[in-house]
Amino acid sequence: MAEHEVSRFGHVEVEDLPDDLAERIGAIAEKSGFVPNVFRALGRRPRELRAFLDYHDALMDSDDGLSRAERELVVVATSGANNCTYCVVAHGAILRIRTKDVEIADRVATNPYAVELSERERAIVDLALLVARQSESLTEADLDDARTAGLTDEEIWDVGAITALFAMSNRLAHLTALRPNPEFFLLGRGPR
Repeated sequence: MAEHEVSRFGHVEVEDLPDDLAERIGAIAEKSGFVPNVFRALGRRPRELRAFLDYHDALMDSDDGLSRAERELVVVATSGANNCTYCVVAHGAILRIRTKDVEIADRVATNPYAVELSERERAIVDLALLVARQSESLTEADLDDARTAGLTDEEIWDVGAITALFAMSNRLAHLTALRPNPEFFLLGRGPR
């Protein structure tokens, strides 16, 4: 793969997307200042991009239950467990911005079991890692541990659903050799 390629399967530019997707991705680009490469890569298959965005937004853009920072914490822990560079870099930037903590994303992505977290954050990360790595071993006792740390059943569901969505996303990033945008590496690390 050449140094400048977004994906091993190519990509499309926003202006080449169907109108509804061009408008949706354009709004994201306007807010962030660039078009995240995941949209350029998945844009090759517009129906799949729409479905991905709809489920992503349903899980990640909610103000009910988990905070938006906690949702990003799940993504970074899951993506670190799945060795997904794209999602660790992209969502690590969002986590840094939402928490105003320049170190948290790197610490969670590289050693999620030892990173210092609040009791609630620890429960979120532990549950996400269990679902990401050994979902078949999940027991009621594991869920009770999350409840004891203050998570509601709806928040537990969110942790599991976000982990599942990003298991798929991480694997698509691996398949496509998706390259993180250079802008993501610096976001949330210093003054904007």
